[in-house]
Amino acid sequence: MRCPRCAAAMTPVERSLRCAGGHSFDAARQGYVNLLSRPAGAAADDAAMVAARQDVLTSGLYDALTAGLVDVVERVEAPPGCVVDVGAGTGHHTAAVLDALPRRVGLALDLSVYAARRAAKAHPRLAAVVADVWEGLPVRDGAAGVVLDVFAPRNVAEFARVLAPGGAVVVVTPAPAHLTELVTALAMPRVDPRKAERLAETFADFTPGPTHAVRETLRVSGAVAASLAGMGPAAHHVSPAALEEFAVRRDEVAVTFAVDVAAFVRPRG
Repeated sequence: MRCPRCAAAMTPVERSLRCAGGHSFDAARQGYVNLLSRPAGAAADDAAMVAARQDVLTSGLYDALTAGLVDVVERVEAPPGCVVDVGAGTGHHTAAVLDALPRRVGLALDLSVYAARRAAKAHPRLAAVVADVWEGLPVRDGAAGVVLDVFAPRNVAEFARVLAPGGAVVVVTPAPAHLTELVTALAMPRVDPRKAERLAETFADFTPGPTHAVRETLRVSGAVAASLAGMGPAAHHVSPAALEEFAVRRDEVAVTFAVDVAAFVRPRG
């Protein structure tokens, strides 16, 4: 890792991270380290959003997504280096990737303290830090073999910096039909129909790698459907009262699950 203040290398000393420049960051008792220079603010997932995500992920509803992510990572043939998960949330997907890559260690980055608390306990080879992708990744140049980005912001310049030559960014994005029934019922923001095209433009300097499309119809209770709506960034646009009302007045809901997993490989030259 590198210091978010001066970019010097950081090393663990007892229960803290320290750099040669004299900066030190103590680990919280829950096991994560907070590297933010300012409060996270409203952009970070709150406790309710993280709890909803945990409930959905542990229920198995997103197992197909996790399997697709692991499939693409295994087909990338990445060089040596750690696995960095940007916007890792609870660390659920990161843990599955580390299970598939037993020789690697992982770093879970998230803007939310509530997410980092859970990620710190998600896997024995996973460390968790609170950090802002737009302030720069606290990772040394070329130290990562794989960067994961599951429904998270994409700082492509930083991804390229931390990846070793031949390393890959594996991105999970919603397709236009993803959760369309909930989007309509709760007036949530719709997925940009040009999302795949814009993603390719974003990674124009990378080489396209393996892909995996996940398409399913989930039949869930109203309460679970509300958790699906409340676990992601779109939840910032829906009131808790609206989610609660939706949960109690729906017995069963058919929900379209449509996500795409794509790898983009950093050129070796």
